[in-house]
Formats: sequence, structure tokens, C-alpha cells
Amino acid sequence: MATTYESFILHTTPEKFYIEACDDGADDVLAIDRVSTEITLTGMYLIVITKKKKVGDLLGHAVWKAVDFDIISYKKTMLHLTDNQMQDNKAFLSMINNVLQTDGLYFATDYDLTHSLQRLANTSPEFQEMSLLERADQRFVWNGHLLRELFPQPELHKFAFPVVHGSVILMKTCCINGKLFEWNLISRRSCFRAGVRYYVRGIDTEGHAANFVETEQIVQFNGGKASFVQTRGSIPFYWSQRPNLKYKPKPQINKTVNHMDGFQRHFDSQIILYGRQVLLNLINQKGSEKPLELAFDKMVTSFGNSMIKYVAFDFHKECSQMRWHRLQLLLDAVAEIQKEIGYFLVDSEGGVLGQQEGTFRSNCMDCLDRTNVIQSLLARRSLQSQLQRLNVLHAGQQIEDQMDFEKIYKNAWADNANACAKQYAGTGALKTDFTRSDSIDLFLGNYSVDEVDVTTPLRELKDWKFLTLPIIMVVAFSMCIICLLMAGDTWTETLAYVLFWGTASVVTFAVILFNGRDFVDAPKLVQKEKMD
Repeated sequence: MATTYESFILHTTPEKFYIEACDDGADDVLAIDRVSTEITLTGMYLIVITKKKKVGDLLGHAVWKAVDFDIISYKKTMLHLTDNQMQDNKAFLSMINNVLQTDGLYFATDYDLTHSLQRLANTSPEFQEMSLLERADQRFVWNGHLLRELFPQPELHKFAFPVVHGSVILMKTCCINGKLFEWNLISRRSCFRAGVRYYVRGIDTEGHAANFVETEQIVQFNGGKASFVQTRGSIPFYWSQRPNLKYKPKPQINKTVNHMDGFQRHFDSQIILYGRQVLLNLINQKGSEKPLELAFDKMVTSFGNSMIKYVAFDFHKECSQMRWHRLQLLLDAVAEIQKEIGYFLVDSEGGVLGQQEGTFRSNCMDCLDRTNVIQSLLARRSLQSQLQRLNVLHAGQQIEDQMDFEKIYKNAWADNANACAKQYAGTGALKTDFTRSDSIDLFLGNYSVDEVDVTTPLRELKDWKFLTLPIIMVVAFSMCIICLLMAGDTWTETLAYVLFWGTASVVTFAVILFNGRDFVDAPKLVQKEKMD
């Protein structure tokens, strides 16, 4: 495999950037013209990783977390921009920094983090000789848009590497029965239909699901390796849950589109990539979530593909009042299927002893807490079998009884859950979610800034209702209070004034509530694609 250089020195002159490779024996220097931006990314800025932190070693390869960045302008001055463009430029830079400062950007210079162990083992010799950029799974390359100009130039591939977004937890010193083994947990977030909760739900016309994450558990002992892959993703049809003025927005299923087109595209690709699909739908089967469960069940039945099995499990109902033991009902229901799906296993000599022939695709509303609990339980059962076949666990031993490792296991899955939640749900404050969604769209290239265009979506004016109706409501309510405090000559006169202004305030409030979406900030850069 053609690896990338591990470290560089950036030299800056008024005319060019020079990126010098610092690896032993390397004498390559990448020159970038600051005026023409030749042999570089299209745009006004160069983004470089200036600080990295070693997470650990994965199968003998160093894995790094990018922790600090620098955004350097190609332009020597910004005097050519108008005042409005200067303000927009600051806003766009803030958005890029928003994405870069989100925890969870990882890379390796001599290992392909974008592919699972099984996919890497089932590739051709030609694939193995490709550079990391050429062979990477584009679903998980978060800097793909930034590197698009380098893809056609293989001689430059050593200067860049794919960056994945998600969680990488590498535990090197796990011990059971006095035997040391490596246990790792990797979650890869898809950059297709990326965004934040509420603003990005369901699928797009290409079948890409919101918040799609591939999670792989890898264990290695005495040269033998095993892997178990699961996926999560938003319910795969066209629905939305746009924020309004209510505490929890009601999910809305799009009634004007053919859901089966996107649904089929999604699962056709999933079956090609992973094989058999076991769909674990963990949402409530009553209340506002019930229509989603019914629609999902109906679509799977209508699709009629024998490679797909649908299992609905009302997590909140079954596990209410802390009855976590009832999760065993779901595990028992899919036990036989899990045996049939199996996992990937190779011996110390590289001989393949088993292939994973399908995957569990779990979802709840956000694909976070409930999903993570179920995935950790399925992964534990797979790990139980793997460690027995690798001769780490003795016959009859259970992972749950290995207290030291059980603590490591639970903490790692909790950390994985926290990372996924922070990246998709953020702080939980809706007033920041819309800017995070815009930031992701800008970073991934879903929106491109045109320096010639003097107007940007950031400057779209608010609808007249945004200010007018709240002002009317406040004035009407204030007049109602004043009329109560300052009574008229007769009680009928006072009552008339109170009823008039009270009715005006109530009606205005009802109109505001009915048009709740108009009073909540929404992503500005890319809208139509997110509203499927």
C-alpha cells in the first residue's frame, strides 16, 4: 500500500506555500501558488492539521486524532472584498472552525481507517497497492471535498490522507485469564446526508440516511483477528422533524413523494456492502412515533426482499421503570439470526475462518442512546464467541463475569455513545443546531462560496411575521394588563377592553404557534435537500 508522509513543515512566503515532507529519506516538497492556487484545493484558504494526538495502535499501525488546525488565506489581503463580503467571510470562517473544533477527527498514515477488517481482507492485490486517498471508502472521508483537486494527481497523494469522523477507542492492554489481547471500537460517521438532529432526518433521493454510522468491534490475540460490524441510521424514508415552538416537534412523513424509490436505493446499497439486513426499530409504538413504526413495517413488507428482516421493539415500553433485564427479550428474538450472520475471523497465518454475512441496522429517533445500548449488547455476545474461538475465554466462562474487562467494555461503549451524541445532537440547544448544520454543509462542499456573488443565503431577510406578530402579541397582552389595573368608568367598559386585548393576544399567540417553524432559525446554506 502506498502510504502517506507522517509529518510536514509548512513554509510560507508572500507568493507560495511550501509543504516539506519530514519523513526519513523523503525529499519531496509540495509548492502551492497563493495567487493561482495551482496544485491545491479550490478556494481561498488552506486548512492544515497543526497538532495531533496519538490515540493508540490499531493492528500495529498508529492512529492519530487531529486536535488543532490552522486556516491560512491564499490572499495576502482582504481589501478587495466589500464590507458585506468581509462580514460573510468571517461567518464562513467561523463555520469551518465550528466543524474543526468538533471532537472526533481521526487519521492514519499507513492504515485505511475507512474500511472494515473484512472489506480490507477481501480486496484485490491492485487495491492493496493504491494510495489511501484512492482506496478510501468515500462515505467516511470527511475531508474529501477539501482534497478533490488532489485526487486526479497520484503524485500528490503522499501529502494528504483521508480523515474520518466518529470515535476510535483503542484498548491495548485488556486481560482475561492472564492473556493479553487488543480490543478496539471504531465508529465511522458517513459524510453523506450529514447534519444535526431535527434538521436532518430520514433519507435523501440517493438513499443516504441521516446520522449513518458504521461501528466495528475488533479483537486481536496471538496474531488471530476478529471483527463484528453494525450500522445505525435514521429511519430510511422521507420524513422530517423540523423544530418549531413546541418542546418536542412532531415527526412528519412526506405525503407527496414515492418513498419506495429512496427506500430501495438505500437497502440495495446496504445489501451490496454488508449482505443480509436485520432491522432493529427501537422507537415507541404509540404516540407521535407510532406512524413512523407503522410506515417502516409497511415498507419492508411491500419491498418483499428476503435479505431484509424487520424487528420492532418498543424500548421505552419494555424497559420502563428500569426493567433493563427485558432487553433479553430482543436478544433472544435475534439470537439465531446473529449466529447465521456470524462475524469475520482470521487465524494467525491469515487464513479466513469465518465471514460476517450480514449486519444489524439499529435505529431509534436520534439513533443514539437506545441504539447504543442494543449495539453494545449484540457486540458483547459476538465478542463472547470470538474470545472463545481465540482461546482467551475458557468453556463456560462469560464476559459479564470478567469484572475488570466488563468495566473497560462498558466505559468504552459509553464513550462511543457520548461521541456519537455530541457529533449529531451537540449541546441539545436548538439555537446552535442550525449553525452547526450550516457549518457541516460548508465543510463538506454541499454549499460553495462564490466570491463573485455579492449576496449569500446568510443575508436573507426574515419574513414580516418574524417581528410583526410578536410585537402585536406583546402590545395586546400589555394593554390587557393595563386595562385590568386601570379600570374604566364602568365594569362593562373594563370587561370590553380586557376581552378585546385578551382576544387579540390569544389569537396572535395561536397564529405564532401555528407558524412555529417561521419563528425558529433554520439552516440557510442548504435547505431543500434537508427537507425531504
